[in-house]
Amino acid sequence: MGHAAGLRAGTRYAFSRNFRQKGMIPLGTYMKTYRVGDIVDIKANGAVQKGMPYKVYHGKTGVIYNVTKSAVGVIIYKKVGNRYLEKRVNVRVEHIAHSRSREEFLTRVKTNAQRRREAKEKGESVQLKRQPVGPRKAHTVDLTEVESLAPQPYDTHI
Repeated sequence: MGHAAGLRAGTRYAFSRNFRQKGMIPLGTYMKTYRVGDIVDIKANGAVQKGMPYKVYHGKTGVIYNVTKSAVGVIIYKKVGNRYLEKRVNVRVEHIAHSRSREEFLTRVKTNAQRRREAKEKGESVQLKRQPVGPRKAHTVDLTEVESLAPQPYDTHI
């Protein structure tokens, strides 16, 4: 038998809605404000066929370069061979969401600035670099008390 090679081939699960997420799209999706320079994740919503990105871009993160009434333009870097090409994709707002990839970085910057300020007031230096988690401490296992187990006989009486 032949194999379909259409635009949405192989997207049976990628474009399907999640459990208990089917039906009407929440209004918050349309109320979000997107600005040029925002980092967004592209996640195609199967309920809206208009303005849907091509399946290759599903799950990718990009930067907004253009904002219109009901859609945004997103710059994505796509790996082609041994290089990355800049692709510009126009996507409706139902298919994007603000990326949370920089949240941890931004909170770390704020806490480092706070720690630097506090250390400057005290007149001491502060270590701001993240350190990898080292190996666990060595310990010995004490085997003074040994408990032996035996199987219980099966009893059918209640």
